[in-house]
Amino acid sequence: MSFLDQEYREIITKAVIGKGRKFTQDTNTITPSHKPTSILGCWVINHLYNAKIKADDVVEVNGSYDVNVWYSYNDNTKTEVVTERVIYCDHIKLSVKDDHTLGDELEVFAKVIQQPNCLECKIASHDSKIMVEVEREFLVEVIGETKVTVKVDPNGTVVDDDDWDFELNDDEFEDVDPDFLAEFEEE
Repeated sequence: MSFLDQEYREIITKAVIGKGRKFTQDTNTITPSHKPTSILGCWVINHLYNAKIKADDVVEVNGSYDVNVWYSYNDNTKTEVVTERVIYCDHIKLSVKDDHTLGDELEVFAKVIQQPNCLECKIASHDSKIMVEVEREFLVEVIGETKVTVKVDPNGTVVDDDDWDFELNDDEFEDVDPDFLAEFEEE
């Protein structure tokens, strides 16, 4: 009995063949132009990133974001905002990986679960630098071609659109407001 006699078919399709997730906390050192007295605020903006396959089971996410720190100096008599660009590289190991793929063309999708966010911002105790603790989290998926085997139903039916009944019944006509358009013409 051959493969086709058993009523199975092979379908070649694109599917998720790998997934990974990584949570990262970094401490970034910001150098202000004045010796800070106190921290008044901190925020992270302008997050950019891209992802690519680095090895068989690792996706590399390269990105950057701007850290803005509003601080006071000169014994809390003046304020300033310092902005520094932070560049990072995260290596995300695939926790789920299917090695049964066809071909070498793989696509990588990276989704931010947690945008870079300031957890803590403080003045370093030993010098006039500012320490900013930032968190971020990514989910990555690798898409590739794979083969799926399906069983064919020998008694399956083919449904034609003409077989569907799209006629309205009397109950549906009761809900129709005949003056609906007239209300808009009066306004």
